Amino acid sequence: MKSISFRQLLVIAFISCMPFQSMAWGVLGHRIIGEIADSYLTRKAKREVYKILGNETIAMSSNWADFIKSNPAYNYLYNWHFINLEGGLSEEQVHAYLEKDTVTDVYTKINFLETALKNKQLLQEEKVMYLRLLIHLVGDVHQPLHVGRPQDLGGNKVRVLWFRDSVNLHQVWDEKLVNFQQLSYTEFAAAINHTTKEQRNGWQQQPVSTWVYQSYQYAEKIYGDIKTPNQKLDFKYNYDYLDIMNSQLLKGGVRLAGLLNRIFG
Repeated sequence: MKSISFRQLLVIAFISCMPFQSMAWGVLGHRIIGEIADSYLTRKAKREVYKILGNETIAMSSNWADFIKSNPAYNYLYNWHFINLEGGLSEEQVHAYLEKDTVTDVYTKINFLETALKNKQLLQEEKVMYLRLLIHLVGDVHQPLHVGRPQDLGGNKVRVLWFRDSVNLHQVWDEKLVNFQQLSYTEFAAAINHTTKEQRNGWQQQPVSTWVYQSYQYAEKIYGDIKTPNQKLDFKYNYDYLDIMNSQLLKGGVRLAGLLNRIFG
């Protein structure tokens, strides 16, 4: 067996201690989305994607944008991972906000990266960085609490009990729920990746603003189901939200594939 270097151990230790608000879907969720996306790329898109990524799969590249938070040089990317919206907004209000949105957030940066990656003059190192970021941010926007409320930092200030563990609500949606299923990312992707062509076409034709609004709707439900401080979430919570989580992971993968096919296919 190949040994792990001291440097690799330090990296692993650092990642395990990173703030949970910075890890939408955690390592596992992002890789599930990447694995699903890979299965729906056109031949041309897959060829172009792997000209950029080389031997790094989409699933493995999906975590880069979280891992590089160890480097202060990338601090400027912090706000790229989420968008904050006040509670109680209608669909029309959300879309009206997004039409005028010019701040740095996950919505504006997904649109920026799509445009940038179509530029044939990009340097290879820029292509690698932008593609890794796009893969990650599409995953982020499908985690409902990355479209959460500014007052509590997307659920980071909402304390709950996950079984006996004291955690925040954002952490539940980043990692606790997905890890509770006890599947590898390849097993998880295989378990939920069942779609019709009609479904895929419908999801992929929806604009990014619709992705945001759908996550916002789920975030509103998630907030609404927390009635008391330190509310206990356990098997029933998993039962109640498993379908929503699976649907968001699946849509994230299908939509990521559609986006990459438009850019490269």
